[in-house]
Amino acid sequence: MNPWPPLTLLKPGDAFPPLSRAWPAHSPAPGLVAVGGALDVPTLLAAYCATIFPWFSEGEPILWWSPDPRMVLRVEHFRLHRSLRRVVQRFRASAGCEIRVNSAFDAVITACARAARQGQSGTWIGPRILNAYTALHRAGHAFSVETWIDGRLRGGLYGVSIGRAVFGESMFTEVTDGSKIALAALVALCRAQGLPLIDCQQNTRHLAFMGAAEMPRAEFAGAVRQHLSEAAPRWHFEPVYWNALMPAAPLTAHR
Repeated sequence: MNPWPPLTLLKPGDAFPPLSRAWPAHSPAPGLVAVGGALDVPTLLAAYCATIFPWFSEGEPILWWSPDPRMVLRVEHFRLHRSLRRVVQRFRASAGCEIRVNSAFDAVITACARAARQGQSGTWIGPRILNAYTALHRAGHAFSVETWIDGRLRGGLYGVSIGRAVFGESMFTEVTDGSKIALAALVALCRAQGLPLIDCQQNTRHLAFMGAAEMPRAEFAGAVRQHLSEAAPRWHFEPVYWNALMPAAPLTAHR
């Protein structure tokens, strides 16, 4: 007899089940909530409002997840380690370097799909996910933060935004620290505009190193509900936002 809650099989347009139906941490698929449904904009918005997100490989049905605990970055706890601080300072001081927001969303999500992941042989960002989040971006609820160097997109990340709730999805880089610069810029933007949390979904050593920590799902869901109805931020990056992360300081030459 299967000891886990029976999985909800969704048809397009069906409502998501309560989070109490998600499989627990000691199950074969911790956080799995439902299977099936659709990847259209209304369904994705309903999912994120309920702290649920899709994650599956091509050839699989749509799988919907809400892990407990949830990995969350409180932007006030972001750790700008010394080496990354120097990288960001050089980036900030270089005329050919800039952060852009939503100028190349399609290129960012495509690059994330192609990026090699340690310990993974493929990608979960297949054609259905690409199409779904591109549509969500067109609807004003998916964003990209981009690292541009000498007029070329060299790193970035994309995520979902509903009200003042921010959900990170994936990153890529073509140069050393390109994605970390984009993450630092997202944190700076969030601090400057008063956005307290960035959902990171899954616990990884890299995210923990940057300051993310696990949060009970019920607490995270409560925070999301609070921020959903708040006015959305202006998704635009100003260089002055770096001051929310670190004070402006001249670079000193290394001897």
